[in-house]
Amino acid sequence: MRRRAANAACVLIAAAVAFPLYWMVLAALKPPGEIQSADPRPWTLAPSLDSFRRVLDVQNFGLYFVNSLVVALLVVALSLVAAFLAAVALTRFRFRGRTVLLVMLLVAQMVPVEALTIPLFFLMRSFGEVVPAVGLNQLGSLVLVHLAFSLPFAIWMLRGFVAAVPVELEEAAALDGASRFRFTWRVLFPLVAPGLVAASVLSFIHAWNDFLFARTFLISGTDNRTLPLGLLVFFKPEEQDWGAIMAGATLMTVPVLVFFVVVQRHLVSGLGGALKG
Repeated sequence: MRRRAANAACVLIAAAVAFPLYWMVLAALKPPGEIQSADPRPWTLAPSLDSFRRVLDVQNFGLYFVNSLVVALLVVALSLVAAFLAAVALTRFRFRGRTVLLVMLLVAQMVPVEALTIPLFFLMRSFGEVVPAVGLNQLGSLVLVHLAFSLPFAIWMLRGFVAAVPVELEEAAALDGASRFRFTWRVLFPLVAPGLVAASVLSFIHAWNDFLFARTFLISGTDNRTLPLGLLVFFKPEEQDWGAIMAGATLMTVPVLVFFVVVQRHLVSGLGGALKG
């Protein structure tokens, strides 16, 4: 009975989480008359793809998709390499200030993102005067900011995986003639792969769905816009095109779902290993 009750509770929680996604897809398939109806129904009798056509007809929509993908992939790649090396250093080496650095990583996660938006705006503007590639209206500014927010959590997560690898394994590799560099990339890196996958998913979602930083840093021009900014064309002063908005949100969700399906097994084991660590 306890197992059945737990299963029923899990089903109810899953249904509550999945219902907004279902309503989003349903609204994208409804004709305009049904979306704005005073008596909404959880189904549609006349599904239509017109909302998706209006989204795909937006000028530079493909460019916005590519921009979002470039930012997300760069953030994932850079954060994984930097977080892995930092986790190895914090776990395998003893140096002064190590504990302080670990505490600072936790403190960085506690600061609200909204409180840092304005200071980061002025910081990116100053960076742009020195390095134009990471200044305002450049995708490099988004990559740099998302990298700064993704690194603390990724380092803390991977630290548990690195600590779980026995030191004796490194000593045995050293006896066989393997250098520290070779052990790190040939032995340690594959062993912490589940943690890398889990950290990559979280970093990808954070960068892919970002609207606040994109709206703050990309203040002019359209060539460097990302997908969340591209959906603003459907928010009109006189009337919002909710069908196109829901269709665009559905299209934005597809890459994330595909990524989840591909790395699902590694993601579950990675999150479990992070909790154990």
